[in-house]
Amino acid sequence: MKPLGSLLFFLFIGVQLNAQTKQWTLQECVAYALENNISVKQSQLDTEEADIEKLTAIGNFLPTINLGGSVSQSTGLSFNPITNNAQTTTFLSGTGNITVGYTLFDGLRNVRQAQRAEISQLASQYRLDKMKDDIALLVANTYLQVLLNKANLKALQSQNEVTQAQIDRTTQLVDAGVLPRGDLLEIQATNALDNQNIAVSENAVQISLISLAQLLLIKDYENFDIAEDDYEIISEEILDNSVSKIINNAKETRSEVKIAESNVSLAEKDIQIAKGAYLPTLSAFFGYDTRYSDASSFIQNLDQDNPFTIEEIGVVQETGQTVVGQVPNTISQEVGADPLFDQIYQNDGIGYGLRLSIPVLNGFQTKASVKRSKINLERSKFQLEQAELDLESNVYQAYVDAKGALKTYEAAKAALDSQELAYQYATDRYDVGLTNAFDFSQSKLRFDNATIELNRAKYDYIFKLKVLELYFGISATDLKF
Repeated sequence: MKPLGSLLFFLFIGVQLNAQTKQWTLQECVAYALENNISVKQSQLDTEEADIEKLTAIGNFLPTINLGGSVSQSTGLSFNPITNNAQTTTFLSGTGNITVGYTLFDGLRNVRQAQRAEISQLASQYRLDKMKDDIALLVANTYLQVLLNKANLKALQSQNEVTQAQIDRTTQLVDAGVLPRGDLLEIQATNALDNQNIAVSENAVQISLISLAQLLLIKDYENFDIAEDDYEIISEEILDNSVSKIINNAKETRSEVKIAESNVSLAEKDIQIAKGAYLPTLSAFFGYDTRYSDASSFIQNLDQDNPFTIEEIGVVQETGQTVVGQVPNTISQEVGADPLFDQIYQNDGIGYGLRLSIPVLNGFQTKASVKRSKINLERSKFQLEQAELDLESNVYQAYVDAKGALKTYEAAKAALDSQELAYQYATDRYDVGLTNAFDFSQSKLRFDNATIELNRAKYDYIFKLKVLELYFGISATDLKF
């Protein structure tokens, strides 16, 4: 048992270490979200409902077949279902039937319903695609926010190491009487501010990680972390396209417009279906039924010992003379029920025919339904027009945002280069005692802020490029980071 216990112990430790060291890449986060996100699952259920609607529409072309039957026990005076005679007894009886119906013509409503189901199925797929794009973009944005916070934290920690080194050097110079004690206090104050900013940055990292974990429906917040890859701006080719070209691609590929177009097609089919109620309905039917009873019956047989008797059969009106005749002498005899299968064949019957229904007046229900469908069509057309306008506006906004983010990013790089030179110059001057600690701290603060601003501008620019690529028709799962 000891070797087995040791094996299980080390397996458990290995699983725990693996859980703690798991670092999620952006691609893994997107894939996991698309598989587990609640909103995506709800959209998938909508597609399943559309599949059911299509199945129902196809089923309307099939005949209806129904089987029926009943079994009963009667006691007392009852009518025998076979002989239709009243008799006092106890008997078991049963009936069975099958009916078949088929709609030959219903104003083409079944055809229109099938066509509508096809469009509805396509629309649900468009909605699912849009939901996946939205979730993937949301995950990417949240992921990049974590990277931004981590990059800022690293920058602050790196600069604080420089501050710590300055504290050690300044302490030595103060002890040697080269610098005043106020310079040491200034550097220590800078260190305190660094530690405060680091604590705030660490909190921002943790909060953003929790937000990403919640988006992925991962509850183990403590062990959740992402791979700290240095995401660079891979491609800026999307900005080489004109905004009109991006808009045209968006109208051809984006799900928002396709959903609105599908709604217009659905409204048109609804009008055709509603108008079909004006036309007559022709259907065919066929029915088969049979019955069985275990009740005995009585039959009349000739008396073999005395087959005939002489009975008065009438009177001659003129003479009053009685007329007699020979009639069969019968006796009643009880017989049992025929076997089950014999009765099924003996007592069966069929019925078939056509049924025609011509609508004449139904309280204007059909007319009202057609009018409502026409209003819904107009509303869907307006929604399509609005969707196209919104998409065009969103693309313009995304294009301008990406261009603006590029300028901000380039300006932030230039500002950081300048602040880095200024900080290095201030460091050199401080090291030789040509500047005081306050001026050095201010230069360091400006350099830290420039580093953080460059990080923010970088990831903001990356995200805005991806938004523009998404509008250009690149799938969210194919976006490259």
